[in-house]
Amino acid sequence: MTDWDNAFTGRPRSGMASGSHSFGGAGSFFRTPYSRDLTGVDVAVSGVPLDIATTNRSGARLGPRAIRNASLSLAWERPWPWARDPLEQMAVVDYGDCEGGLLSVQHIEEHVARILSAGAASLLLGGDHFISYPSLRAHAKKHGPLSLIHFDAHTDTWPSSGEGINHGTMFYKAAKEGIVLPESSVQVGIRTTNDDTLGYDIISAADVHRRGTADVVRQIRERVGDRPVYLTFDIDCLDPAYAPGTGTPVPGGLSSFQALDILRALVGIQLVGMDVVEVAPAYDHAEITALAAAQIAIELLCLYEECRRLR
Repeated sequence: MTDWDNAFTGRPRSGMASGSHSFGGAGSFFRTPYSRDLTGVDVAVSGVPLDIATTNRSGARLGPRAIRNASLSLAWERPWPWARDPLEQMAVVDYGDCEGGLLSVQHIEEHVARILSAGAASLLLGGDHFISYPSLRAHAKKHGPLSLIHFDAHTDTWPSSGEGINHGTMFYKAAKEGIVLPESSVQVGIRTTNDDTLGYDIISAADVHRRGTADVVRQIRERVGDRPVYLTFDIDCLDPAYAPGTGTPVPGGLSSFQALDILRALVGIQLVGMDVVEVAPAYDHAEITALAAAQIAIELLCLYEECRRLR
């Protein structure tokens, strides 16, 4: 009998149903092989276990581990309703975590830049939402100013205070630096007050509920056009009924179905970078939040593969 653990013995492009069981072995993302060798890799998935920028409940530093663990029970077949398995169509590896002392803007930016310079795309697992800022900096250096598709309960465009950047200030900072173009960016699921939009297009959670996902998708696609897009998904975009395990939950959010329905309809955008953030497992129950985040993450890989193929 041969020992088998796809996290160590598997190869990229082995597909979703790779032979490893879901209740043991190493917890790599969707049973993809761990690797720091990016030769020929299309997407590197990596965690950023950071929550020093939170302003409410901490614990998102444990998010990457929780998302990986939850992904194991979803890793047995091709994601529905996609026609293609992204883990067969692309070489995807679990690149491990961004580590090494106190994480900083420069440290995370360099981590993402290494992935991009090797020719791979980056999918980050958070960690608090602050991690999007250094990731955006790295992506903008490669692709130029970006359009942002931002799923969240909060706009995260509050001016930075004397305490510096926190997880509510990144997209203010990104707009002011010119690495994100608010006039071609959109924020979805918003349900907290911030009167200064900085020019970002706001689609509130109420808009999604009242108008339906098809109309919301049309607005998103018109807004971003054919510009390079970075997509960030704060799990608190979902209603706490679907994602209780997060630092700053807000009632009245999207259902998991609404979020997935929107993501699946974005095929054709020029997607260049992605992250899923703010899973705080200490406040979760029965892995509800971690499962939602893992599903969103694999859907982002499906979306990226389809967008890449169309390009």
